[in-house]
Amino acid sequence: MLSVVGIGPGSLDLLTERARTRISRADVIMGNERYIELIKEIIPTNAELIIGKMGSEVERAKKAVELGKRKNVVIVSGGDAGIYGMAGLTLEVSGDSETCVEIVPGITAASAAAALLGAPLSNDFAVVSLSDLLVPWPEIEKRLECLAMMGIAVVIYNPKSKTRTTQLERAHEIFMLFRDGKTLVGLVKNAERVSSEVVITTLEDFPTFYPQIDM
Repeated sequence: MLSVVGIGPGSLDLLTERARTRISRADVIMGNERYIELIKEIIPTNAELIIGKMGSEVERAKKAVELGKRKNVVIVSGGDAGIYGMAGLTLEVSGDSETCVEIVPGITAASAAAALLGAPLSNDFAVVSLSDLLVPWPEIEKRLECLAMMGIAVVIYNPKSKTRTTQLERAHEIFMLFRDGKTLVGLVKNAERVSSEVVITTLEDFPTFYPQIDM
């Protein structure tokens, strides 16, 4: 059996009971180094660890599906496995395989960050990723424009990386066209981890925080 497990934002006390159970019963646990590190305290001593790097998700999913035919395999995914996680890719790779695939939900970054900020998502909201690895940037821009015009709360995932720095600036420009400059903006980094940072600013002052923003 193969379980794709969302491990939440990183704090073990926010790990669901089901996720903890699947991990405790696993013969093989797979994930990138960051996520394995977050759950190292509860990994069974007899479990085989397969640690991958960012960018090797397809190969990891294929190997997990193959191993899942004869072992209890867990792929760990940060936050919720179905929200920018490994769930969709794993199901796509599994195809007509005999491997039974289970998706175990977890607390996504949007929920964890919102809880630290107060209750910004208490009504309608939308989630958008600024990563253009899978979605062309012009399409992301169109989504941002529509969301900015709608006036609802917007959660932005993957705002900036070492090589992708202009998309966040463009997103800010778009929102400034349709929203008041005094609109509140919440910045949350490493939610529910030791190095967690929480800042509340305004849309017009948001650019001053660019240097401290990453993935």
